[in-house]
Amino acid sequence: MTIELPERDGDGYLRSMDDWSEEVARAMAEADEVELDDDRWNQILKAREYFDDEGVVPPIRKFAKFVGIDQKLLFKQWKTGPMKPITKYGGLPKPTGCV
Repeated sequence: MTIELPERDGDGYLRSMDDWSEEVARAMAEADEVELDDDRWNQILKAREYFDDEGVVPPIRKFAKFVGIDQKLLFKQWKTGPMKPITKYGGLPKPTGCV
C-alpha cells in the first residue's frame, strides 16, 4: 500500500506536525531509502515523547541521556547526525543547529 505523502519543505520535513502518523513516517523513510528498524523507531517515538513533554526538540546530548543510549551509538546507528532523521521521521521541527 502506497500512501500520498503530505506537503514537506525542502529538507523533507512535514510542513504541518498534524500531518504525522506512523504510516507517513514509514513512507517518508521508505522514500529516503532509510530502514526504520525497532531501535530507530523507538528513538523516533522517544523524541516525540520528549517534544510532547518539553515543547522542544532535544539536543543530541540530552536526547542520548533521555533514551539511555551513548550518543556515539546513536551516530553509528544513523550514519549521520541522528537528530535530523529522528525529528524528520518523527514529524517534529528541525533541530536547532541543523542547517
